This record gives sequence, C-alpha cells and structure tokens, in this order.
Amino acid sequence: MGPCVSVVDDDVLVRSSLDRLLQSAGFAVRTFSSGQAFLEHRGEGASGCILIDLSMPGLDGLALQRALVQKGDSRPVVFISGRGSIPSSVEAMKAGAVDFLTKPFDDETLLGAVRVALGKDRAAREADAGRVAVDAHVATLTPREREVLDQVVAGRLNKQIAAELGTAEKTVKVHRARMMRKMQVDSLAALVRAWTLVQPPKTASKN
Repeated sequence: MGPCVSVVDDDVLVRSSLDRLLQSAGFAVRTFSSGQAFLEHRGEGASGCILIDLSMPGLDGLALQRALVQKGDSRPVVFISGRGSIPSSVEAMKAGAVDFLTKPFDDETLLGAVRVALGKDRAAREADAGRVAVDAHVATLTPREREVLDQVVAGRLNKQIAAELGTAEKTVKVHRARMMRKMQVDSLAALVRAWTLVQPPKTASKN
C-alpha cells in the first residue's frame, strides 16, 4: 500500500470534507472517528501522514500523538483545531508535529501542510532504507576490511593505515579496493556519505 493521509476527527462533517478535498488533490485517504479507532486500525509500518483533530472525546489529539510515539509510529502529524491554544501548539510541535492549523483554514494551506508531511515521511523512509543497505554491506566485510574502513573514513592515507595496522601499503590497497567494492561505492566521498548514515548522532558534551 502506498502513502496514505489518515484523518482522525470526531466530527463527521469535517471528516467528509477533508476526505473529499484530499482525494480531489490525488491523495489516498483513510478516515477515523476517534483516536482509539485509529490506533486499532493504523497498520504497522504504514507510510504517509496523519491529520489529527486536537479536541476529541476520549483520546484527544495530543494523547494520540504521544501514543503513536510510544508505539514507534513515525508518520508525520499535522494538527487541526477549532480552538487551538498556544501551549497546545507548542507541545504538539515539540513532539514533532509538522504543522498546527487553526480552523478555519483555506484548502491550499491544508494541502501544503500535507505535502510537506508526506515529503518528510518519504525522506525518512528513504534514509531508513539507506541505513539498512549500508549495514548489510558492512556485514560482508572481513575484520581487516572493517579496520581499513574505519581508517579510511577517518581520513588516513594508505601508508598511514599500513603503519597503524602493521602491514604493507600494497596490502592495504588490496583491502581498501575490496572494501570499497563490498560497500558498493566508487569514491571516498560516497563512502563517507554511506558511513554517516549508520553512525549514531553525536550528543552535546556537558561542561
């Protein structure tokens, strides 16, 4: 199933209106009358984005957003609200919402927010796929090729790597060529770009 815009709103007229608008713009749409209904039928690993009404009985918009985070559902969220407050919008954006739209909003504003959200979802999924591919390539390296990889991405020259590993420079060249082939890259720049995909983010040091 391709990317889908999920609309979560307890107002049947709003759901119907958004459904028509989004489908007329070419988007696949699913609608849900409550946050609980969405959680029960959201679909594991589904792609797309979610339009969530802030004020709903039972599980409100912010509570639904928190539940999605806990479940590891990373689809971008756009909030819609008839009486949004600044604290609510701040909380939503801090939790990763793409936008917070207060009714009444025009059609193009909503469609623009949806396009941005879908773009973020697509970029995130492409990055995830890239990380999986790089991890698979790294898994094919021998221990020595992995050592050479670490040295190469650190910016060291072949002769420096040879001295570090206690081997001949020509041997390093052989390992380096094999490593580059297994990593499916043809330049140092491409290797570094691939390697950065699988590195954990650096945390700021505390003084």
